[in-house]
Amino acid sequence: MKNLSKLYALALSLIMLLSCTALAENDNSLQYILDKGTFIVGLDPAFPPMGFDEDGEIKGYDIDLAREVCERLGVELVCQPIDWLSKEMELNGFNIDCIWNGLSINPDREDSMNLSIPYLNNNQVFVVKNNSAIETFRDLSGKIVGLQGGSSAEDALNDAADLLETLGEVVPVDDYAIALMDLDVGGVDAVLMDEVVANYYITAKQADYRILTENLVPELYTIGFRKADEALNGKVEEILMDMAQDGKLAEITIKWFGKDISLLTKEAE
Repeated sequence: MKNLSKLYALALSLIMLLSCTALAENDNSLQYILDKGTFIVGLDPAFPPMGFDEDGEIKGYDIDLAREVCERLGVELVCQPIDWLSKEMELNGFNIDCIWNGLSINPDREDSMNLSIPYLNNNQVFVVKNNSAIETFRDLSGKIVGLQGGSSAEDALNDAADLLETLGEVVPVDDYAIALMDLDVGGVDAVLMDEVVANYYITAKQADYRILTENLVPELYTIGFRKADEALNGKVEEILMDMAQDGKLAEITIKWFGKDISLLTKEAE
């Protein structure tokens, strides 16, 4: 019986290996991009400094990374604004080729997408007006908090059940620009958002905000591909690592953040 079990396990392993090999051989995701000559990046156009629309031009850190990747691939970058709540539908419907716009890793996205190696750290933080009396999580009790619907901020808050129960109300909106406008006019008392975006508004835009010292879970930014698109994901990762080794990644990172905070640069050292 033991020998039969071993034979069964061996046969099962062989079948799985052959299946994986077949899938790899049938993966034309990279060739699909090369053949059509475009690489369509799906993004939230109100997510600075990662990707955003400024005076009709899409720009940002992730956009510069994607543009360099496209140049090395020999294809044209197309930036496609999408409804963030429908990002998986846009991806699986082939309306876009990837989601590259401050996309945080979480279990749901790991299940539904083929995620790249992480390239940047992030935290979910609460932003308040400079003159706000809110200093700690305890001060948020009974307060109204704004956030972007369908974002990792919403997921992080839902996971922080003890904190969520103390809040007066949670207001999901389409993007962080709207959430911060609500903060400006007093519609919400705080906004839960990505730290890199909050820092951009505070430093680059000189906005009258501050970040609470307490924050929720740390996060990692990734690029989201269709689940089967191993070849495309692998090639983009390869190019990013080449950029880390030849200094281009550091150049782009310093341009947007004032210093090289890329995880890939450290990995390439």
